[in-house]
Amino acid sequence: MKGLLLIFSSMAASGLVHAQTYPSKPVRFLSGQPPGGATDFFARMVAQKLNETWKQSVIIEHRPGASGSIAVELTVKSPPDGHTLVFVTAGQIVINPHLLKLNYDPLVDLAPVAFLVHTAMLLVTHPAVPAKSARELIALAKAQPGKLNVGSGGNGVPTHLAAELFMSLTGTRMTHIPFKGAGPSVLALMTGDIDLTFGSLPSTQGPARAGRVRALGVSTAKRSQAWPELPTLAESGVPGFEMTSWYAFFGPSALPKDTVTRIHTDIGRIAAQPEFQERLTSEGAEHEAMTNERFGQFIRAESARWAKVIRERNVRAQ
Repeated sequence: MKGLLLIFSSMAASGLVHAQTYPSKPVRFLSGQPPGGATDFFARMVAQKLNETWKQSVIIEHRPGASGSIAVELTVKSPPDGHTLVFVTAGQIVINPHLLKLNYDPLVDLAPVAFLVHTAMLLVTHPAVPAKSARELIALAKAQPGKLNVGSGGNGVPTHLAAELFMSLTGTRMTHIPFKGAGPSVLALMTGDIDLTFGSLPSTQGPARAGRVRALGVSTAKRSQAWPELPTLAESGVPGFEMTSWYAFFGPSALPKDTVTRIHTDIGRIAAQPEFQERLTSEGAEHEAMTNERFGQFIRAESARWAKVIRERNVRAQ
């Protein structure tokens, strides 16, 4: 009995020491997206503050490809010591497994470490489309099945699934035009090559406010703090419509609980700072303080929801 107590005491002491000494070397944030986008922006905001908190370098390492799954797989295979984390978008966790053949299961092989932000999507049309609201757009689409072209950043990406969800809930049919990325789809909208698209609020609110595209509604359940006068799609004739892009940190599934707690606490403290919140709001993003237990429940529910949409709408990957 004494031997067992000594073993457990040793294990507890070891965990405490590990938590106190972490990080003991530079920390890598892997990203499945190229530099310059929203993922890079949010990751660097956190990394800059953690450099000061941890007194260790926090390095952003971009590993784009395979819809972000390369960066996730590298994290799954990394030593579970907290020195390699992956900063992901929603699609990498709750959409990719239903579209791609992966060598891992994100719900099993990853540990949720810290939820960071939600960003809304905007439903935007070209100004020449004769619809000034989501209700008018629905009526137009029903009157002309298949005539309206809805662009996206590619087959199976969140902007595509947003369009599929919209058509499913409204009983409309439009022609999907995939592009190689969200940027080209928004550019095609501004030039009139497509009629409408869903785009992240940070990337589309500029053209919308400038009048180059027309914003009809926001995808979140509540109105966005960045554009509070813009109605939600749920209150604009599409009840039940809700979709966000979200960004979060994950580590290997065997990451020690004390290390997870340390990282989660430090990132949460940074995200709660007023100046950090102000920068997020200016970019159309909102931080949500979410426990990792709640986050785990959230991603399982999101995975099941998008699996249903992908199956029912017969969505295929690029």
